Amino acid sequence: MFKKVSCFLSVDPKSVVDAVDYDKAASIIVEFIVRQVGEAGARGVVVGLSGGIDSTVAAALAVKALGSERVLGLIMPSVFTPVEDVRDAEEVAERLGIRMRKVDITPIVESFKRSIPDYVEDRLASGNLLPRIRMTILYYYANRDNLLVLGTGDRSELLLGYFTKYGDGGVDLLPIGGLYKLQVREMARRLGFSKIAAKPSSPRLWPGHMAEAELGATYDVIDPILFAVFDMGKPVDEVKRVYGPVVDLVLQRVQRNRHKLNPPPIPDLAPARRNV
Repeated sequence: MFKKVSCFLSVDPKSVVDAVDYDKAASIIVEFIVRQVGEAGARGVVVGLSGGIDSTVAAALAVKALGSERVLGLIMPSVFTPVEDVRDAEEVAERLGIRMRKVDITPIVESFKRSIPDYVEDRLASGNLLPRIRMTILYYYANRDNLLVLGTGDRSELLLGYFTKYGDGGVDLLPIGGLYKLQVREMARRLGFSKIAAKPSSPRLWPGHMAEAELGATYDVIDPILFAVFDMGKPVDEVKRVYGPVVDLVLQRVQRNRHKLNPPPIPDLAPARRNV
């Protein structure tokens, strides 16, 4: 999927975008979805549509793999979801010809607030309720209709741990998990979703929430750093000569959130077992 890249290649956004053979990548992802659904004996997939690039690309590739009749799109707005995001998600579903359901999660969020005795409006704790509520709704439909939950996380988000554990991280497969955010944008353009490809990324977990503002750098900086370190194997000091202290910011986030990609740890009780 990745093209051969010279070790002397400058670390910049274009080098990240140009590192992928997009036709080959799409073919691999399509085959992956077909195989995962087939091995699970599932009827298809359900995907949360946000109106953003990740869910749009994941849904479009799922349609290529399974056909529109085997893909269900759920639009799950909250009070923080702009009207234009809902409209974009609806247009994506219509263009792809997939079945669509809209579930306003606001009443569910309000129920949580009323039901937790010492609930307070903590930005991180309250914000992360939203993707966890969406996860449970996705799995309701998945269980009811024998579907797999199609994840929409990309390689940038996975490496950074920029997702909610047991929220948008709670999925059955991650078809675009091998593509960096800049590469997903390029894939979206090639799939005919140029308008959505140009939208800034935002989880919309609180008022004014924007991904790059929270991360402290743009994806034009983050992706080349991640690509240089994890795909090209460049020494960190060499990458720092190009991007400076922000490299530490990015890699510290990677290290701090590495636990999100691992199963819960279990103590090794082998020394305590009697020989039988």
